Amino acid sequence: MPVINNIQELKKISLEIRKDVVRSLAEAGSGHLGGSLGLADIFTCLYFNILNHKPDNPDWKNRDRLILSIGHVAPVFYAALAHSGYFNPKELMTLRRLGSRLQGHPGKEHGLPGIELSAGSLGQGLSVAVGLALAGKMDKKSWNVFSIHGDGELQEGSIWEAVMSASHHQLNNLVALIDRNCVQIDGKNSDVMEIEPLKDKFQSFGWEVMACNGHDHKDIIATYQKAINRKKGPVVIIAKTHMGKGIKSIEDDYHWHGKPPKPEQVNAFIKELEQNQ
Repeated sequence: MPVINNIQELKKISLEIRKDVVRSLAEAGSGHLGGSLGLADIFTCLYFNILNHKPDNPDWKNRDRLILSIGHVAPVFYAALAHSGYFNPKELMTLRRLGSRLQGHPGKEHGLPGIELSAGSLGQGLSVAVGLALAGKMDKKSWNVFSIHGDGELQEGSIWEAVMSASHHQLNNLVALIDRNCVQIDGKNSDVMEIEPLKDKFQSFGWEVMACNGHDHKDIIATYQKAINRKKGPVVIIAKTHMGKGIKSIEDDYHWHGKPPKPEQVNAFIKELEQNQ
């Protein structure tokens, strides 16, 4: 797929993705708005700049693999897939409907192209990413594995087993990203279960740690490129984001973790997105 380097064009794509997230969730009447809005810029950079992929050939053997571990942000994942050409964006309005390919969590069994993992239970995605990266390394493949995780998800013990395994096998074809918005479904990370010092923890397990502003397209791309070009071991990117990014009235409010907008809120929310672009 052609790489887009123009930052203004990437910003426009992020805006359209956010609009579709709002519209699809309002249409569905359920789903996760906050985290989906917060990850729009990262998904835009991945699908329009970073990933080596072919939307018209989703099973291309040399594609990069993207593992979405936090499956509840499916709306932004679906929107990124649609806008990059995997399917018609009109289908986004079928989110969570009975029989739709766009269920509340991504499922390979539904036949939607571009999905590598059926996601649901938190804490499992990194183990899958490690397995894929190890297979790629053993088979001497050139593709990379990218995974996306929530910061609250790091409270799962299975995450740290996978972290240890990735380091042991020196998986320099694995890049994990942490959506560091500091909140989860029932409050702040620091109140529910403190995860800091996050950088020190990953470094102690032998990972290289990088950081970026998860809403700065230039910074996101530069950090991913640096991660891809490293020579030894796995890397984690800690991306500082804001839940509900672009809608000031809900930003950083954990109550919007799993709350959809009401139909009467859609126009106001989209207007806020356009004003804050």
